[in-house]
Order: sequence, then C-alpha cells, then structure tokens
Amino acid sequence: MSGFDWSNWLTVIFAGVLTLGIRASFIVLPPDAKIPAWLLDSLKYVAAAVLPALAVPDILFRDVPTGEVFNFYRIAAGLTAATYAYKTKDIFGTMALGMLVLWLLKWWSPL
Repeated sequence: MSGFDWSNWLTVIFAGVLTLGIRASFIVLPPDAKIPAWLLDSLKYVAAAVLPALAVPDILFRDVPTGEVFNFYRIAAGLTAATYAYKTKDIFGTMALGMLVLWLLKWWSPL
C-alpha cells in the first residue's frame, strides 16, 4: 500500500490559487497601476470568446441520441439563430427563433 498521493491535490490547489490571482488582480490593483495597452486591447475580445465557449458544447453534445455523434436538431437551430442574429442583431428574436426551430424539429421528427 502506497502513501497518500499529493500530486492531484497540489494540482487542484495550484489551479485554484492561479485562477483567484488572475481574477483578483484587476480588483486589488491600485487605481494608479498601469495596465499594458496590449492587455487592454485583448480584453475587448473576452466577451466574444466566452459566449461561443459556453454555447457550442451545449449545442453540439447535449441530448445526443444513442449511436449518434452530434444532435443535429440543435445544430440546425443554432445555425438558424446565428444567421438571424448576424443579419438582424436582435437578441430576443435570435433566442425565440432558435427555440422555435428546435421545438419544431423535435415535434416534427422526435429522436
């Protein structure tokens, strides 16, 4: 019987401390601290990167039918909503259209 393995615990603790440090750095910095211009420029893209990072796994891999790789109904609804959003820039219409397409596909041909 071997001793207690600390490597997993140290990895989790290190990841937690690193995440806390990154997030707290903008809160605990003094008001007169200079943030590099390249960092300020890159922060403009955070919101645009977070939304697809949250939505795409849910669209591709949620409620996947047995024997399938993707849920094609969700992909069709997501592409329809993305096209509508690109053309109109209407957030609520995008959500409503995406949900409507998904519900109609599930009703018309349930998996």
